[in-house]
Amino acid sequence: MASSSTPVFSPTAAASTTTSSSSTHRPLLYNFPSKITPQFNRPTTRILVSSSTNTSRAAAAASKNAAEEIVFFDGGAHYGDLLANLLLGFTLLWLPLTLAAVSRAFYLRYRFTNLRVTVISGLTGEERSDFSYQVIKDVQVVPRFIGEWGDVVITLQDGTKVDLRSVPKFREIAKYCLSMADKPAVPKETGPKGF
Repeated sequence: MASSSTPVFSPTAAASTTTSSSSTHRPLLYNFPSKITPQFNRPTTRILVSSSTNTSRAAAAASKNAAEEIVFFDGGAHYGDLLANLLLGFTLLWLPLTLAAVSRAFYLRYRFTNLRVTVISGLTGEERSDFSYQVIKDVQVVPRFIGEWGDVVITLQDGTKVDLRSVPKFREIAKYCLSMADKPAVPKETGPKGF
């Protein structure tokens, strides 16, 4: 017999309550055993969840095992180049230079690390060129707009010239490239040019 504090419903009792009052519809409730035994003996699977600190520690340990790459500068073209070209873009003559500045601002990134120089371009960043500091022969800088930003021209040992346009902190970057290439840290600088 069930105790008075916990009512036990049986299918016949539930059916009699639903037939007695037709206005209220109650679902049929069954009395299940208190302990349900599993039908299948499946092995338990453990899922290991790592926190972000564990993930960052693992990534840091993996990067230490490989040659550790420290980023000196990672960014795009100077914002002043885009602003100045947009202001001058209202003239029809300056419009091609404005379009070039807009494409540089949105689709061009420079990355200088302790191991290499990386230039990433293209709509989705699919065009990428990397070269190490050991292949650098010479570095020249060309200031633009009273020296706020400038172009960095890197000459490689095979004669290839890599022209990096509208680079912020261009003097520091040129000195860093020369110091990493074991060259005298005095980049050749020409006089200020236009935009």
